[in-house]
Amino acid sequence: MNWIIFIDGKAKKYLRRIPKQDSGRVREALRELVHNPYAGDIEKMEGKIDAWRRRVGSYRIFYEIYEQRNLIYISEIQRRTSTTY
Repeated sequence: MNWIIFIDGKAKKYLRRIPKQDSGRVREALRELVHNPYAGDIEKMEGKIDAWRRRVGSYRIFYEIYEQRNLIYISEIQRRTSTTY
């Protein structure tokens, strides 16, 4: 079953600004999410029902899963820092 991915405008903008090599790895992880949003180096976010975080090298993809709609909402893409999990 394939999922529909919606990427927030802020996340799209950030993805365009990161180095090309890193951008390629993040884009590949996004393509993998289409097939299975529960695979890979993921962790459920505390305090939120359907919020997840996926590690891709030094970057994090934050997303929410809406199973009834078969939708993945990418809310944020960030470079990992001491305050980013």
